[in-house]
Amino acid sequence: MDWQEVSGSWVLIPKNPKGIVHFLGGAFIAAAPQVTYRWLLEELGNQGYAVIATPFVNTLDHKAIARDVLNRFETTLNRLQTTTVLSKRYLPIYGLGHSMGCKVHLLIGSLFSVERAGNILISFNNYPARRAIPFIEQLNINPAFDIEFTPSPIETNDLIAKSYEVRRNLLIKFTNDEIDQTVSLTQVLQQRFPNMVAVQTLPGNHLTPLGQDVKWKAGQSFTPFDAIGQWMKQEVYRDLNQLKREIFRWLDPFSAG
Repeated sequence: MDWQEVSGSWVLIPKNPKGIVHFLGGAFIAAAPQVTYRWLLEELGNQGYAVIATPFVNTLDHKAIARDVLNRFETTLNRLQTTTVLSKRYLPIYGLGHSMGCKVHLLIGSLFSVERAGNILISFNNYPARRAIPFIEQLNINPAFDIEFTPSPIETNDLIAKSYEVRRNLLIKFTNDEIDQTVSLTQVLQQRFPNMVAVQTLPGNHLTPLGQDVKWKAGQSFTPFDAIGQWMKQEVYRDLNQLKREIFRWLDPFSAG
């Protein structure tokens, strides 16, 4: 099972897929999701989910990003359904987003008619441009010509509250994440879809989903350095593995271990 580029998205297809996951990454790291989120996405593939990771470049027009991402996802899916095992039967489609990827999935579910079995939204944030874009305060922009995302944070919340159509959602926040806004999103979604929104608080930080596996190979004899290396690996990936388990449990609660 290897990554392949199909119609502008990066794709992993297991032999017998049981579902499709459309992944969108965070701002400034979403341009190469098959690299920055490789471990997590390949674990989804190993678990039997076809992964379609659509890269994007952040701009001020988030509506346009949502439209472009959805168009490329559907083009990729249509092509895969005519050339791969995805054509054999119906498969549920899940959205999976991290950070800004959450906002894009929420806009897709609010602005367009899409079929989704559910969305997994990790470390949602919806800050205004002056806080979200690094160094923007140093540009000394005239307040009369202030810049902002489209839609703005307030407009985004209003749009979700009125128009978001994906009923089943898993929201995940980390204990050491100072830019997370999952709490405010939870309130909006629970008012729209009572009893359909699950929330999990896990150990970790905003960058936990980007963790990569480091292969530590012990020498012929197991030394104290090997012991330290193994311990560090267990500590670093404990949070990432717990994230993986929670995602799998929500996707398939009857078979997840």
